[in-house]
Amino acid sequence: MPKLKSIKLVMAYWCPHCVPTTLEAMKKASKELGVPLEIYDIDKPEQEKIADELVKKYGDWSENYLIPQVFFEFEDGSVKHVLTGQSAGVSATKRKIEELFSSEFYNALKNAK
Repeated sequence: MPKLKSIKLVMAYWCPHCVPTTLEAMKKASKELGVPLEIYDIDKPEQEKIADELVKKYGDWSENYLIPQVFFEFEDGSVKHVLTGQSAGVSATKRKIEELFSSEFYNALKNAK
C-alpha cells in the first residue's frame, strides 16, 4: 500500500454530521496517521470547486451530494473515498466513523506510519 499523504474532508460548518462529528474524528485521524487534514468547506466558492471535483471523481456524487465525505490521498497520487455522512442521522454517521477506525485498512495505515 502506498504511503498516506493527506486526509481530505468535504464539509460545511452548519452540518451536524460534519461539525463536530466528522471534523473532530478526522483531526484525531490526522494526528494518529501523521498526515495533514485538508478541509474543503462547500460554502466557500473557491473550496466548493475543489470539493465538487473530489466528490465527482472519487466519492458519492449527485447534484446535491451528501456531506461530509472523507478521502485519503496517497503519495502515488491515488485517492480513496472512505466515508460519506449518513442520511439516517448523526448516530449513523458516527457508526460509520467507528467502522472506519476499527477497519483493517485504517489499522494498516496506523502501523505503516
